Amino acid sequence: MAISSEQAPSVETEVERLTTGADAAADTVKLDPMRWAALLVLLVSAFMDLLDGTIANVAAPSMQQELAAGYSAIQWVLVGYQLAFALTLILGGRLGDIFGRKRMFLIGVAGFTLTSLTAGLAQEPWQLVISRVLQGAFSGIMVPQVLSIIHVTFSDKERGTAFALHGLVGGLAATLGLALGGLMVEWDLFGLSWRLIFLINVPIGLLGLLYGSKVITESKAPQALRLDMLGLVLATGGLVMLVYPLLQGRELGWPAWGYASMIASLPVLLGFVAWQRRKARKDGSPLVELGLFRTRSFSSGLAVNLIFYIGMGMFTIGWTLYMQIGQGWSPMRAGLTSLPFCIGAFLTATTSVMVLVPKFGRKAMQVGAVVLVAGLGSYIWVAGEYGSDVTSWHLVIPLFLIGLGFGTVATPLPLIVTSEVPHKDAGSASGLVNTNTQLGFAIGGALVSVVFFGGLAGNTGAGVDQQIPQLRQDLVATAGVTPGEAETIAAAYRTCSVDRAGEKDLTTVPESCTVAPLQDQKVASVLAGYQEDATGTSFAASFQTLLWVFIGVTAVVFLLMFAIPRRLRQEGEAAPEAEQATVA
Repeated sequence: MAISSEQAPSVETEVERLTTGADAAADTVKLDPMRWAALLVLLVSAFMDLLDGTIANVAAPSMQQELAAGYSAIQWVLVGYQLAFALTLILGGRLGDIFGRKRMFLIGVAGFTLTSLTAGLAQEPWQLVISRVLQGAFSGIMVPQVLSIIHVTFSDKERGTAFALHGLVGGLAATLGLALGGLMVEWDLFGLSWRLIFLINVPIGLLGLLYGSKVITESKAPQALRLDMLGLVLATGGLVMLVYPLLQGRELGWPAWGYASMIASLPVLLGFVAWQRRKARKDGSPLVELGLFRTRSFSSGLAVNLIFYIGMGMFTIGWTLYMQIGQGWSPMRAGLTSLPFCIGAFLTATTSVMVLVPKFGRKAMQVGAVVLVAGLGSYIWVAGEYGSDVTSWHLVIPLFLIGLGFGTVATPLPLIVTSEVPHKDAGSASGLVNTNTQLGFAIGGALVSVVFFGGLAGNTGAGVDQQIPQLRQDLVATAGVTPGEAETIAAAYRTCSVDRAGEKDLTTVPESCTVAPLQDQKVASVLAGYQEDATGTSFAASFQTLLWVFIGVTAVVFLLMFAIPRRLRQEGEAAPEAEQATVA
């Protein structure tokens, strides 16, 4: 049996497929003739889940208005889904290994479809919150089966194509969510408004259930496994203690208990690791197969994946804030502006897995990281040069380059991480990959509070200070106030702008903005244009800071890629003589 990469004598060795008894048997079995039809069902389901996570953010203001929901309730509509999704991914993956991946996939699709219906029919905020939490949980059962079924169904040669298509679907869902969400809400089809974003899942889910039950072949671990209940409790508890404060930190004002919870999560997760080692020795049925981390492609790939998605988590949230609040663009315009990113990701999502990475290995991904940095750098220049006057056309080249880099780096990662995973652990590995990605997004989202909002009030104050001299003149000339009154109004305007920028909910009107000097209609008409310009300029400055941090994160990703084996060994390719070994 050929040795795996972690056993090789040199850190520069290429990846040799780890062959287990299950994998060897799988290689001799005739390929499933319905595998490509099954892939279609899997990709549509993955698209539905990824789109739902993005599209709900766009529709949140409409939900809040129609249901008369508080800001905290709407936050739970979004955060509840993310939290439930992240917490059930590892469990969902292992359930697929134990009870059958097809079975758990169909259960996940059925639950996701049902909860989409209840979300679309919700009449009270609490009904929508419960539906979204359950929807996230069923999604956590459904999603891990996608990668694991791809892993065990396709041959090595075909797996690259399947993963490329999966990566393409992910990129499309992430970007099209903005545009489709805006269209659905603004067009208000059938008078359904935001409800349509959930109800549209129902017919798609039903078709997926009917078609998937016919074309997906059942698979599970070859030997009987047991569900590790204590491991499940420890993993869930540790992740809740870590992820919940990250998701809710800014809204709660980063309380002390949040930091204590994140610190306390470390011993809980270490206890989980210790229990998994004991469980593996005891009956060979741990929730997570820790032996996977001894495989270089798995551990190094997860490290790159985590750091990369921390950067992407920052970027996607900051980008949405910059376009929709800073520039005041509608969801539809913001979505259409993102199309160059989508096109760039589309061009490299398939070629990176099918051509570039197989031929050039990790170097292709490192070139992608460089292209990503070029796109981020050009975006920094555009945001600084045009400020509040930026247009969608100004962003075409930066977003296209960022899309090219994203597709080249992100798409091959699931294939690299799972390249040496035995078939029996495909579900567990898939759950870990998805949990790793969600954790990266959660950390990135938390960093937005520091990187983006941390400097927003200061940037707003600096921008207003530059406006003050001209504002005084315009107030005297247009609003008919005295120079002394103009001075008072300008000071009140600055206080209002800075206080508004410091609010957790950016739609909240601070008390300082209701003072008498700002209520005169003539004064308000003069201030409106200045306020719009100040908002655009300050958000641009904060987004520039975030982009610089993302460049630093990408540099770390570039360096971590040296830990990834040089390239994936292709099926049937002979290993160099120095790297071949046999096991008695």
